[in-house]
Amino acid sequence: MDTSEDVLAGVGPRLRALRRARGTTLAALANETGLTASTLSRLENGKLRPTLEQLLPLARAHDVPLDDLVAAPPTGDPRIHLRPVRRSGLVMVPLTRRAGGVQAYKVIYPPAGRSATTKLQTHEGYEWFYVLNGQVRFVLGEQEFLVGVGEAVEFDTRVPHWIGSADERPAELLTLFGAQGERAHLAPSRR
Repeated sequence: MDTSEDVLAGVGPRLRALRRARGTTLAALANETGLTASTLSRLENGKLRPTLEQLLPLARAHDVPLDDLVAAPPTGDPRIHLRPVRRSGLVMVPLTRRAGGVQAYKVIYPPAGRSATTKLQTHEGYEWFYVLNGQVRFVLGEQEFLVGVGEAVEFDTRVPHWIGSADERPAELLTLFGAQGERAHLAPSRR
């Protein structure tokens, strides 16, 4: 059984290997994470004991789970324990659990007319969705589409858009979006 000292001693070499594999300099990584180049160098050389506040932005920057940085032992259960998020009439079920990168969600839109808003929104990033059940009304800029079961849509989220059920049934979608889209969809509502 590794002690916490053994685990932490292995973090530095893993950080260095990840940074070098990306071809990133300490200065570029410092700019990306908000940590100083000096701090990053000391972490990589084992001269500084890493904290959670340092490891989280590094995991995001390297697009790896935090467990990979500390070489956490496998849990033995690969299942994702789903905890739905309810916001503005939507039910969003996370299907991924790693930090950063593209996130997958099952989203359930309420029947037409029951949405909290039909206001078009914009945010940075791209979004992709696939209709699992129901029919979707999708507005993108000046265009409107009806999207049915088995159809997929990909779009630039800087274009004003709105997604909702097209009829009296809920619409169920599988959706993928990056960090910007996740923040836009899961941010607290402004009331």
